[in-house]
Amino acid sequence: MASKSNGRATRRKPADLEREVERFLVNEAALLDEWQLTEWLKLFTPDARYWVPTTDLPEGNAGEVLGLIDDDYTRLQARVERLLSRHAHREFPWSRTRRFVTNVRASENGNGEVQAKASFLVYRIRNRHVDPYIGHYEYVLRRVDGELKIQRRAAILDLEALDPHATVSFIL
Repeated sequence: MASKSNGRATRRKPADLEREVERFLVNEAALLDEWQLTEWLKLFTPDARYWVPTTDLPEGNAGEVLGLIDDDYTRLQARVERLLSRHAHREFPWSRTRRFVTNVRASENGNGEVQAKASFLVYRIRNRHVDPYIGHYEYVLRRVDGELKIQRRAAILDLEALDPHATVSFIL
């Protein structure tokens, strides 16, 4: 958060920003692991996008190439509603997940947005099988009423391919 000194806005220290973003991402991971998807959805701006590129084209861009997931806020809202209902057959009962988020890096651009990256390891446990999902997140965060909100969230997998039984039917 920028503070005012003598009428001028000053940027927060990079270490303070990274600590704030790290706390935000750790909280997000906890909400997802606890299947608090309604609360998780509140972390997004109305113009948000959630993107998971394919494993064979991880450098692809949302809107330009097909992805495993490419949701605007309306589709993300529908995804959360479906996952919390009995209509998400691949996720009923819900998978158990455990997320590890590390190597958080963040910087502010001049437009009041925060660019953030972090490495992740998500273990998904379902039907006595454990699938590891490894990769990194890329975020564009925006301050809304003083709080960070997600405007763009990309989960880029390092995997060369998904195992046949592994799906991305949960929120990565």
